Amino acid sequence: MSEPYRWKKLGKVFDPTVSTYPSASWIAEFAQAPCVVLHDDFLRVYFSCRPAPDANGQYTSYSTFLDLDRHDIKNVLRVSDRPVLELGEIGMFDQFGIYPISVIAHKDTFRAYYAGWTRCESVPFNTGIGVAESEDGGKTFAKLGPGPVIEYTPDEPFVISGPKIRRFHDKWYLWYIAGRKWVLDDGRPEPVYKIRMATSDDGLHWNKHGKDLIESRIEPDEAQASPDVVFSGGKYHMFFCYRRSRQYRGKSGGYRIGYAHSNDLVNWIRDDQRAGITVSQSGWDSEMVSYPHVVQIDARTYLFYLGNQVGREGFGVAELEGEL
Repeated sequence: MSEPYRWKKLGKVFDPTVSTYPSASWIAEFAQAPCVVLHDDFLRVYFSCRPAPDANGQYTSYSTFLDLDRHDIKNVLRVSDRPVLELGEIGMFDQFGIYPISVIAHKDTFRAYYAGWTRCESVPFNTGIGVAESEDGGKTFAKLGPGPVIEYTPDEPFVISGPKIRRFHDKWYLWYIAGRKWVLDDGRPEPVYKIRMATSDDGLHWNKHGKDLIESRIEPDEAQASPDVVFSGGKYHMFFCYRRSRQYRGKSGGYRIGYAHSNDLVNWIRDDQRAGITVSQSGWDSEMVSYPHVVQIDARTYLFYLGNQVGREGFGVAELEGEL
């Protein structure tokens, strides 16, 4: 068995519930699914957040960004005072939320893939994946159409979400999650989803791979999310998160970070023990760790991730000791 990777937790980076940045006053809570885009002097971290709920107690998710000092990645330089994308109009797939979002530099602009949320009656929500582009350096994005670029199909019937975009060998790769079933947990519907992949020559027309990439480990209805893939040391590394299907909002069944590796991006060997990062004994990430995002900066490797309550009080970062 391979030795676990060694991550040094550097602590929480941003907590919207205690933020002193006036520009972030519109964010009530949550800073979820961090996605880093490198710039010359700073890191732009896109994340999803929630203003205060409406009169009926319903939340709406938006995506925005903050900038970190490239040479001191816990130093927040600025927080955007607005979302990067508008919600969809009435009846659209993204009317009630944009979460999560994954951004990549593309030629002279930036492209974003995001999950759009719509509310349902028999279950709480459904999602599809949309695409947008930016012409102002990634500060705001315009949708390339009102509908999703990847939606439900006969073999992927609901909850198409969690996009993570990468480019390898001049080809676009989109990892995402696809719903398998809804299970009842004390009368509350909870989704079970698995990790899948699609490829494209242009990032707009996608070919779905059509099978689950990561085998289930803790139970057949294990839910998996946030598959993030990097290449290092001659192979591909995937960090993702997983949870139990029921009673997962606390420590015992909550999200943990898993790991898999591959030589061809199609066949993956799961080895969670090697992930090397788990919950702390106390503090903001003592109950769960989730939504990993790996970024290599100036010969160093960092992992951004969420803590308790799936990022209600923000996200943190860890630094790899050694190499992948």
